[in-house]
Amino acid sequence: MKTRFRTWGGASLGAAFLMANSSIGPGFLTQTTVFTQQLLTSFGFVILVSVVLDVGAQLNTWRILTVSELRAQDLANRLLPGLGYALAGMVILGGFAFNIGNIAGCGLGLNVLTGLSFEQGAVVSCAVALLLFWVREVGKMLDGFTKILGTVKILLTLGIAFSAHPPLLQALHHTVLPVKVSSAAIVTIVGGTVGGYITFSGAHRLLDAGIKGVDSQEVVTRSAVSGIVISTLMRFILFLAIVGVLSHGAVLDTDNPAAGVFRAAAGEVGFRLFGVILWSAAISSVVGAAYTSVSFFKTFHPALVRYERACISGFIILSTTIFVLVGKPTQLLIFAGAVNGLILPIALAIVLVAAASPRLMGAYRHPRWMLLSGWVVVLIMGGLSLRALWEQFG
Repeated sequence: MKTRFRTWGGASLGAAFLMANSSIGPGFLTQTTVFTQQLLTSFGFVILVSVVLDVGAQLNTWRILTVSELRAQDLANRLLPGLGYALAGMVILGGFAFNIGNIAGCGLGLNVLTGLSFEQGAVVSCAVALLLFWVREVGKMLDGFTKILGTVKILLTLGIAFSAHPPLLQALHHTVLPVKVSSAAIVTIVGGTVGGYITFSGAHRLLDAGIKGVDSQEVVTRSAVSGIVISTLMRFILFLAIVGVLSHGAVLDTDNPAAGVFRAAAGEVGFRLFGVILWSAAISSVVGAAYTSVSFFKTFHPALVRYERACISGFIILSTTIFVLVGKPTQLLIFAGAVNGLILPIALAIVLVAAASPRLMGAYRHPRWMLLSGWVVVLIMGGLSLRALWEQFG
């Protein structure tokens, strides 16, 4: 029992926070603010739908990968030679888009805290992220770092939500019975909270920690559910804070809309707290995106495993360079969520097909209700992604 508790409290809880922190990064803060402005209390329905889709995506992915004892790209390659390389390419592209947005969020956060320009804040944060990855025990660092920052984000945002005095009953009512619905909002929020690399971040962390096989499924399931609960809690708290501020007539800054929420709720103190929350969200997401994206190609050659830290460092430096050259942090954060929303149904479908193969899974039989829930997510996200593309470009 003591061994099981240590396993749960260490790497598996760290995996839950890694996934949750990745899903409640700067993209989530910006996306939630932008779409809540459009949908008001009906945005609660978008969160509700995203949570249901999260469960279908995460539980399936974490269980299938840890039972197979293979990372997603290796499982895909065994399913069909070359498919893993295609999957890795998609996820790394999506993770790269995310990481540019994460670096942008770091720049926004330090701009609020110190007055540095967005670009200067991004460069400083890049240096901090590199320093974190060059510590000796990168796995233990990730576990502790993500737990601390995840807790800080939730507690600070909860205080702002109380200060904003949101219309709680109306928000709950429209969460179940929305006045209006947006396909683009659902695709972007789901993509930003569970799409792309985020789907695999916790599962790959568990594999790296040696938590795998059929006997580990109780711990794996608990870890996945905990990650979903943590990210859902943060989503609703932030949503309530934004709705409360908007219901009192606040007008938000278009360049940094989430900052306006905290300033309207708690003045200059709230504005500085937002800087802490945004930077915490951004730097933990930089760490999560780089770690998981590199995990998608490091198994392709022994040299990549040997030089994992160097690959991660290059990933972060390149993301920072592109942001400094391009700018436009808010637009980058929205774009990253949309891109990863398109990747999710493809990546999840590959994992679900692999789960039905006795050649890959041995004697293990994945529960039918979980397979069904996973395919429902694939169909819904595939359909919503096509609809969002039509709304955008049709």
